[in-house]
Amino acid sequence: MGTAPTLVAPPLVAAPQPRVPLPGASAPGFVFGACRVGSAAPPKFGDPTGCGRWPSSRGGPQPDASSSAPCRFQKHVHTYRILPDDEDFLAVQTSQGVQVRRFKTLGELIALYLQPNQGLVCTLLFAVEREKEKESAEDRDYSGTRGGPSYPPPTLGVSVPAGAGAVTPTLLLPCRWRGREAPPAPATNGLTSISHEYLKGSYTLDLEAVRAGASSLPHLNKTLVTSCKRLHSEVDKVLAGLEILSKVFDQQSSPMVSKILQQVPTVPTALGWQGGALKALQEMSSATPAPPAQPLSRKAKSIPVQTFEVKLDVTLGDLTKIGKSQKYTLSVDVEGGKLVVLKKQKDSQEDWNTFTHDKIRQLIKSQRVQNKLGIVFEKEKDKTQRKDFVFVSARKREAFCQLLQLMKNKHSHQDEPDMISIFIGTWNMGSVPPPKSITSWFTSKGLGKTLDEVTVSIPHDIYVFGTQENSTGDKEWVDFLRAVLKDFTEIEYRPVAMQSLWNIKVVVLVKPEHENRISHVSTSSVKTGIANTLGNKGAVGVSFMFNGTSFGFVNCHLTSGNEKTARRNQNYLDILRLLSLGDKQLSSFDISLRFTHLFWFGDLNYRLDMDIQEILNYISRKEFEPLLKVDQLNLEKEKHKVFLRFAEEEITFPPTYRYERGSRDTYVWHKQKPTGVRTNVPSWCDRILWKSYPETHVNCNAYGCTDDIMTSDHSPVFGSFEVGVTSQFVSKKGLSKSSEQAYIEFESIEAIVKTASRTKFFIEFYSTCLEEFKKSFENDSQSSDNINFLKVQWSSRQLPTLKPILSEIEYLQDQHLLLTVKSLDGYESYGECVIALKSMIGSTAQQFLTYLAHRGEETGNIRGSMKVRVPAERMGTRERLYGELGGGVWGGFWGWGGGGGGRAPGGEWLRAMGLERYEQGLLHNGWDDLEFLSDITEEDLEEAGVLDPGHKRVLLESLQLRK
Repeated sequence: MGTAPTLVAPPLVAAPQPRVPLPGASAPGFVFGACRVGSAAPPKFGDPTGCGRWPSSRGGPQPDASSSAPCRFQKHVHTYRILPDDEDFLAVQTSQGVQVRRFKTLGELIALYLQPNQGLVCTLLFAVEREKEKESAEDRDYSGTRGGPSYPPPTLGVSVPAGAGAVTPTLLLPCRWRGREAPPAPATNGLTSISHEYLKGSYTLDLEAVRAGASSLPHLNKTLVTSCKRLHSEVDKVLAGLEILSKVFDQQSSPMVSKILQQVPTVPTALGWQGGALKALQEMSSATPAPPAQPLSRKAKSIPVQTFEVKLDVTLGDLTKIGKSQKYTLSVDVEGGKLVVLKKQKDSQEDWNTFTHDKIRQLIKSQRVQNKLGIVFEKEKDKTQRKDFVFVSARKREAFCQLLQLMKNKHSHQDEPDMISIFIGTWNMGSVPPPKSITSWFTSKGLGKTLDEVTVSIPHDIYVFGTQENSTGDKEWVDFLRAVLKDFTEIEYRPVAMQSLWNIKVVVLVKPEHENRISHVSTSSVKTGIANTLGNKGAVGVSFMFNGTSFGFVNCHLTSGNEKTARRNQNYLDILRLLSLGDKQLSSFDISLRFTHLFWFGDLNYRLDMDIQEILNYISRKEFEPLLKVDQLNLEKEKHKVFLRFAEEEITFPPTYRYERGSRDTYVWHKQKPTGVRTNVPSWCDRILWKSYPETHVNCNAYGCTDDIMTSDHSPVFGSFEVGVTSQFVSKKGLSKSSEQAYIEFESIEAIVKTASRTKFFIEFYSTCLEEFKKSFENDSQSSDNINFLKVQWSSRQLPTLKPILSEIEYLQDQHLLLTVKSLDGYESYGECVIALKSMIGSTAQQFLTYLAHRGEETGNIRGSMKVRVPAERMGTRERLYGELGGGVWGGFWGWGGGGGGRAPGGEWLRAMGLERYEQGLLHNGWDDLEFLSDITEEDLEEAGVLDPGHKRVLLESLQLRK
């Protein structure tokens, strides 16, 4: 019958109309159960009872066909229709099969339902005089896109405890409604009436007296004396009324003031309440200069309730049980802090649940289905339930998420972070259990770039531990890490994921406060041992979303041996290609492009190509620069064979391998193997690298190794990072209109791809700011100056205009486009790249140029002209914790045309394009500033050591674009 599911007794016989949830129902002390009878005008904004006004039955006319009895109970208004039959008898509409009670007059009907247990959710309480003026249709204030009206939460409502009287009174301060004062509820005992009179009139006189310096409350004293004279056998009622006054003063006090007045056990102490009430009024007077007794009015810019039609996403098994997908309505009440989930059933019946803002734990956006959203609700303590809903479109989903985040922001005191700290550690444990204390590892203490003593004790938001040759059990290892962190930080870190492959393990732990910000957790592993079938070598990975930012973490153990550089390179490429992490829709992109931030660490096993004695001499003198020049990883990176455009913090600590166990003073470079003696020169085998999208924020605060953990022949390596993150964006200007749509427009794109084929190509565009990926038409021109390369071009006619789901500049500045160039004949990707929208925002087109890469290999470059057109109404921004431009290795988006965020130094410019190897040569030849670099010639580049024709062309084209 659509009744409140929490009601146990009495059983309902009347059939209420669909209930209207009260957004303000959770206001302190609000009473549910007051019921009025009469003409069924809808409840109005500003009506403090939430039930509207209804004509009284005293001598009034008989009700018409729309008469009803609304009852407020259990946070909802239940409306019972009162209908006349053929003989003009009146009856409350009932469910089928329930006996109908008939009445000659409305007064008789009211008299019966004033008694308990008559079939309504609660007894009727009182009637209201009929309005003299009929409200015009224009005065009605409905909220939301569908459904009934919305109700603002009352400013002050007070209830008495259950059991204080047979009928529960409703007490409210005077309130303006449609320009008129709303009538107070009739008193049910003498004290309640006196309380009304005091709060309605004398209360303001006492407050004014306090402001004038009075040291007593004469009107409150008079009220208390008068009330106490009536005690006699009505002590319980009097105490209930006194508690009303205590709660009124407590609610009006500053939030910092503790509860001033308590329920008193004896009558003599009632007069002592004057002191507490005086204190409350004095603090109110000093804290709030403006008189509080001003008429209440609805805020002009309050956000109306918004309603979304959705379907419950169910599995195939559930679908066979319920017959078909279920339709729901989600109503977001931002002002009231509630989400109402309404389930539509047969016969126009409805069932719903109301969730306050603090019971909505998490929103999980589906990456595969753009209009699907998972909502995690808190059902009981430490118990949650997830429901997945399918919206009409991705735009509707985004609008819903905006409103829900706005609601949580409005009612929560906790802001979403712009920046988090991440600890990353890698350690080859040498198949030996860890020592009892590993504090120096996760506090970044030891050698190299370490944290300042002041910041060492500050816990990180996320800890990521990568280990190799770790013989400890998975659960035992996680428990050990959580225990050592708790001992140091006194925080119970929560495990996000643990992935292992033989003795290669990665563990991600997060602060409890961030647990519900993490979603889309994925894990994977790749074997690269003998014949790629053994797991003694390989990689494990974890990926997840932190609010709106995607993270990937890869821990690897590559092939060992000084001479196995090529094999290690192949290990890297296999992992890059086969590790299944992140959004599966981005299958055209390897994992180096799937995440906002990707961290890759482990025992990479790259060695130093230098005589052992020379290495030891440099180490003893702490001269690391000559050694880093012969580091195999650095050399392979410069050749673009591995870790294309990955970054690594400067190494200022000694090689971490191969130490004598139990010591950190001696390297042992001879190792006895079954095949003979093997030489292992001291090397930086253990590394931490990262790759981030352009124009994002990443800063490495620490990179070093411990010097007091000696159980293994490797020293643990640590890295501490400051990383910018984005939250669910909330528009400050409300939902955008169609006239306020932003557009991403391309004037032209030119790509040079590595291929001998002369087929046609097209471009696919991916982004979280798009409802779905988009495709261009085939290129309209192409040419070739080299048999191994093809230049393909698209004019504006062949390129799509992209429409972001949100149009705010603040939102778009955080977004990126992923592009993949594919052939028409086989739909194979010939190169991918990422573009930051931030530098492209403006009314004029901006130039861009970047590399194309595929499966870890550089395959060409791409350039073009584009702009992100944002409507003027959506141009507002806010400050971030981390400045305008981040330190990503992409170094911006080559936005030289006016929106690129300023000129970068020459070194940054080279590093951004992955050509940092030429920095020293250019500096040596005097090319140390981009102002002068703009005049450089091909001959100048050759003198500086730039001999590769492709690199010369890219550098010159980039400088030409800057002009």
